Amino acid sequence: MGEAMTEDAKQTTMKLRRARVGEVTSISGTKSVVVTVENLVRHAQYGKYIRRHSKFQVHDEKGIARLGALVEIVPCRPLSKTKAHRVVREVRPPVGVQA
Repeated sequence: MGEAMTEDAKQTTMKLRRARVGEVTSISGTKSVVVTVENLVRHAQYGKYIRRHSKFQVHDEKGIARLGALVEIVPCRPLSKTKAHRVVREVRPPVGVQA
């Protein structure tokens, strides 16, 4: 019953958490940011690729996300009515800012 997770089970669980990379478009509080994730979707009839974007309210516990930075986010348990993702790391600093 209380057995530890096997390595395969851990990898399967981690695969379910789909990491996304997006740009910080707004800082809405001390620990909240809005991240816009852009992806390409192929049009069903014409085959042309279309840019789609999704906005996520993201929890930023450590305050590492800066406006304009590219960050990696992963889903987590719901933290509020709109927040169900958290910031993992900053992929790229904001454009024009020295790291």
